[in-house]
Amino acid sequence: MMLSIIRNYNILLLALIAISVLSCSEKHKEQYDIVITNVNLIQVENGDITKKTIYINNGTITKLKTIDSIDTYSTKNRIDGTGKFLLPGFWDNHIHLRGGDSLIEENKDLLPLFIANGITTVRDAGGDLTAEVLKWKKAIKNNELIGPNIYTSGPKLDGANATWAGSLVVESSEDISKALDSLERIPSDFVKIYDSRISRENYLGILKQAADRGMISSGHMPFTVELNEAVDSGIGAIEHLYYILKGCSDNEKEITQAIINKKLTFWNAMDGLISTYSDSTAQKTFQLLKDNNTYVVPTLHIGNILSYLDEVDHTADPYLKIIGKGIIKTYEGRIKRALTASEEAKKSRKELNTFFKSLTKSLQDADVKLLAGSDSGAYNSYTYSGISLHQELDAMVAAGLTPLEAIQASAYNGSKYLKKDKITGTIAIGKASDLVILNSNPLLNIKNTRDIFRVIKGDQVYDPKKIMKDYKCLDCLTFKN
Repeated sequence: MMLSIIRNYNILLLALIAISVLSCSEKHKEQYDIVITNVNLIQVENGDITKKTIYINNGTITKLKTIDSIDTYSTKNRIDGTGKFLLPGFWDNHIHLRGGDSLIEENKDLLPLFIANGITTVRDAGGDLTAEVLKWKKAIKNNELIGPNIYTSGPKLDGANATWAGSLVVESSEDISKALDSLERIPSDFVKIYDSRISRENYLGILKQAADRGMISSGHMPFTVELNEAVDSGIGAIEHLYYILKGCSDNEKEITQAIINKKLTFWNAMDGLISTYSDSTAQKTFQLLKDNNTYVVPTLHIGNILSYLDEVDHTADPYLKIIGKGIIKTYEGRIKRALTASEEAKKSRKELNTFFKSLTKSLQDADVKLLAGSDSGAYNSYTYSGISLHQELDAMVAAGLTPLEAIQASAYNGSKYLKKDKITGTIAIGKASDLVILNSNPLLNIKNTRDIFRVIKGDQVYDPKKIMKDYKCLDCLTFKN
C-alpha cells in the first residue's frame, strides 16, 4: 500500500515538473504577430535573393533569420513562404483621389483595390477631396478601412480659372505664401503644381519658396519655363515626359519664347520638340536632373491607353464592373476628344507616345531616378486603380528597363523621393512591415508582380482573392490588358 502511494506520488511529481518545464518553455518563447518562413527575400537595392524568415511585431520588421526555428517562438499568423518571393509592398507614385462630393464614396471604394494588387502606399498627386482623404488616412491607419498608406499633396496650385476644381489660386508672391501656409496646415506631404493657368514667375516663385521651407515639390511645368529653370529652382519631381522632352531640344529657348509670345501652343510645340531633340543636349539635361536629384514620373501606361482610345475597345474590361458609374462618366471627355481628333492629331499623339518610350530608357541609362506612377483616378479613362501600377511596370520593361529597374521605380525610389526611406521602401530590421509575397519571381518576368499570394500591411495580412471576391470580380486578378 505504502509502495503504491509512493509510486503514484512520484508519477504526480514528474508530471508537475514536466508541466512546469513546458510552461516555462512557453513563457520564454518569443511572441510575434506575423512570421513569414523560408521565403525568397528580394533585396530591391541590388536584386540579390536570400532565403529568410521574417519576424514582425506591431507593424515593424523585428528580426530576419536564415533558419526558421519554430520551437523558439510562437505566433498566431505563420505564413509558409517556401518557394515564394518577398518584396516591399508596391508604391503607386502618381494617383488621383478626386471628382467632388458626388464621387466621395466611389473614390473610397477604390482603396481596397490597391491592397488587392499589392500596393501598400500611394502618392495622391492633387485633388479636391482633401478632407475626405485625411479621414481615410486615419481610418486606414486604425485598421478601420482597407487601403494603402496615402501621401497626399492636397489641392494643386495653379493660376486663376484653373482646369482642376479645388486648386489653390496663385497670382502673386503673397498668394504663394498663403497657399504654402495652407498646405503646411493640412499638413500635405508634398506640393503639387499644375500648369494650366500658372504664370512663369509664380511657378518659379512657388518652387523657390517651397524649397526654402523644406517642402518637397512636384508638378507639371508651364512651357513658358525652361526645364533648367525649374530644376534650379528646386522642383523635386517632374510629372510626365513632355517637360523632359522640352529640355532635350536644341530649340528650347526659341520655343519657350514663342509660347510666351502666344505664337505657339503646348500641343503645337510637340512636333518641333521631337524634330530638334539633340542627344548631346539631352545628356546635359539628364546630368542636370541627376546632379539635382530630380525625379521623373514617366506615366507610360496611361500614355498607351490615351494614345489608342480611337483603336482599342475597352468596354469588356472587367474593372468596369466595379468602378463607380460616376467615375466611368468622367472618362467620356477624353474618349470623345480622342475619337473626334483629326487623323493628323491621332498620328502625332501615337508618334509622341512611341518617342516617350525611348526617352524613358535614355533617362534610366543616364541614372536619372524614375518613379512608377499610374495616374489612375477619375477623368483618366480606363486607367484603373491598383492594376494600372502593374501595367506601368510592364510598360517600363517594354521600354527597355530591366524588371529590377522597374521595380526599383516603385517603393524603393518612391520612399527616397518622399524622404521616407528610413522607415520603408526596403526589407530591413526596424522598417515597416508593408510587404507583398509573390508566387513567382518578378525579376524573371515583370508580369509576375501580379502573381500575388499575400499582402502584408503593418500587422494585417490580406488575401487578394478574398478582396476581389468581395468585389465579385475574380477575373480582375487575371486582367492582362
